[in-house]
Amino acid sequence: MYTPPIVVKVIDHRPFGRKPVVGQCTISCLEEFRCDPYVIVSEGARASKSEFQFLKEKETVDWWSKFYASVGDQERCGPYTSKGYDTLKVYDCELENVDDFKGLTDFCNTFKLQRGKNENGDEDPTVVGEFKGAFKVYPLPDDPSVAAPPRQFRELPESGPQECLVRIYVVRAIDLQPKDNNGRCDPYIKISVGRNTVDDRDNYLPNTLNPVFGRMFEKTCFLPQDKDLKIAVYDYDLLTRDEKVGETVIDLENRFLSRYNSYCGLPQTYCISGINQWRDQLKPSQILENLARLKGLSKPRMEDNGTSLTFNGKDYTLAQFENNTEIHQHLGPPRERLCLHVLRTQGLVPEHVETRTLYSSFQPNLSQGRLQMWVDVFPKSIGLPGPPFDITPRKPKKFFLRAVIWNTTDVTLDETSITGENMSDIYVKGWMPGMEEDKQKTDVHYRSLDGDGNFNWRFVFGFDYLPAEQLCLVSKKEHFWSLDNTEFRIPPKLLLQIWDNDKFSLDDYLGMLELDLRKLVPPAKTPEKCSLDMMDNLEIGTPDKLMTAKSLFAQQSVRGWWPCSIEQDGKRVLGGKVEMTLEIVSEAEADERPAGKGRDEPNMNPKLDFPNRPETSFFWFTNPCKTMKFIIWRRFKWVFIGLIILIIVVLFIAILLYSLPVRANYITWKYMSFNNHTICFFFWSFYP
Repeated sequence: MYTPPIVVKVIDHRPFGRKPVVGQCTISCLEEFRCDPYVIVSEGARASKSEFQFLKEKETVDWWSKFYASVGDQERCGPYTSKGYDTLKVYDCELENVDDFKGLTDFCNTFKLQRGKNENGDEDPTVVGEFKGAFKVYPLPDDPSVAAPPRQFRELPESGPQECLVRIYVVRAIDLQPKDNNGRCDPYIKISVGRNTVDDRDNYLPNTLNPVFGRMFEKTCFLPQDKDLKIAVYDYDLLTRDEKVGETVIDLENRFLSRYNSYCGLPQTYCISGINQWRDQLKPSQILENLARLKGLSKPRMEDNGTSLTFNGKDYTLAQFENNTEIHQHLGPPRERLCLHVLRTQGLVPEHVETRTLYSSFQPNLSQGRLQMWVDVFPKSIGLPGPPFDITPRKPKKFFLRAVIWNTTDVTLDETSITGENMSDIYVKGWMPGMEEDKQKTDVHYRSLDGDGNFNWRFVFGFDYLPAEQLCLVSKKEHFWSLDNTEFRIPPKLLLQIWDNDKFSLDDYLGMLELDLRKLVPPAKTPEKCSLDMMDNLEIGTPDKLMTAKSLFAQQSVRGWWPCSIEQDGKRVLGGKVEMTLEIVSEAEADERPAGKGRDEPNMNPKLDFPNRPETSFFWFTNPCKTMKFIIWRRFKWVFIGLIILIIVVLFIAILLYSLPVRANYITWKYMSFNNHTICFFFWSFYP
């Protein structure tokens, strides 16, 4: 209560004895600096160099699998969690704002230096710099003969500049402030530390407010001179000056000096290979020894070949940490694994991703978006760190979907011919969502009188696929005036439609089939077993005949019958059945086993012959002979036969009469009166 404030002044020594005050700060309350002098805490120090052997192994998962598993996105993480690999901590705020780490100012505090008073004697709040320091306030014993408390500031870092390697991992941005007229922006990263600036303008991401950067920047700096790391997000513009979206600043010195080991977070396990390979300069055992020394504790004691350890009066065993965890091939020796598990019980910073708010100088108190990232700081005096993480955004792989349309059956007969027959001119149309410009359709099976259609027609759809996320990556322009393509992630699906072909009016829609290639509905082996129920009731049935959806990417090829449906009176009814073969091939396999669209060359894998369609399948307008044979004659043949017979009889009689040798002799006219009516009779006499 009665402690006077501490005033810190920075004085500039100039020629001729001038010593003006550059800036000063007043620390009015010292309560937060009170401490127990007999409790020794870590103040941050570094020690010897360590070496690693770096092993390279092709993984079925990547760093993004780890990230998505950590945020709970099970669809994108793939089989990562089932392998027993590490996850990381994703903080929804800045690391220095996490309560457990006390602002990362446990070693020293930062005080703003103000100018003080101006030439007129008025208070000048202008900030001219920063002062970093620490205070320890504790009582001295009243008796001078009692020994003074132990020295508080020990194991101080070197007072000279420290050359450090800084790795900045920028993962993604969330909800950026729009900067373009379309309500989006074209963001890219700009990083500055000291006098070094990295402009990543060439790698801007068009038309997005939630860009996935996946960028790692490696810079060298000197602490404390280059303590401020600035990460800014800019909006790319082609014709005008790029506009800053927002910026965040990280104090590297605080992270370097903090006793919470914030320079490089501790992972969950010690791995010597794989995507979670140890990247710190010191092994876990070395870090634990340094921590014990800084806390004034005895050196950790290892027993049982490194599977048990005694630290700070407590016994630890490797089994208590790894009893229920899966042991994989990337783990290091038991000694280092156990030391790492013990370190994680000491409240140190774990391997993490922090979420930093971006601010603009024009609106300093308003968020311009958030940036998910983290920073590693390694002093070069200790040695080289481990290899950096590869957080490059996932690259899609080229795949091809080959769908061979063999036959259709039970298709709705939508038309009535001129002869009164129910019929349909059937064809099938197909495409993948998001790639509607690549719609394909079969040729037409004309005059199907029983709902059957024969095609032997191949659809070939090329698409970019992200196997880890099980999504298609579609890149296209939203509008014809757009300068850049916009990327979309869409589930891989196949849409098929059955249509009735009309030459002089709009085609009639008969039914649709939608198949998710990730969870493909098993087809029916025969058309009789094909029904709409198989599309809805996948998980019903006896245990030995349970229908389950399987990924076409795992099966690679499947053939059978699927039902097509159509809405009628608010209900879904059967519109037809399609027999087809579905096959997924990679780009390399497509080169080895080529196949053309339709029945075009290269017509192979498999070879498709022209379908054996009935003779009644033809287009009447282009086939008058077949029209007469299969439409008119088949429908009205007895009428035609009767007419022909009648015509023949009439002609026969006419010819007979015409050919008789007759001659008119005379005509006799007779008149008579009957009931006041005059009647005329004539007689035509013939002679042979």
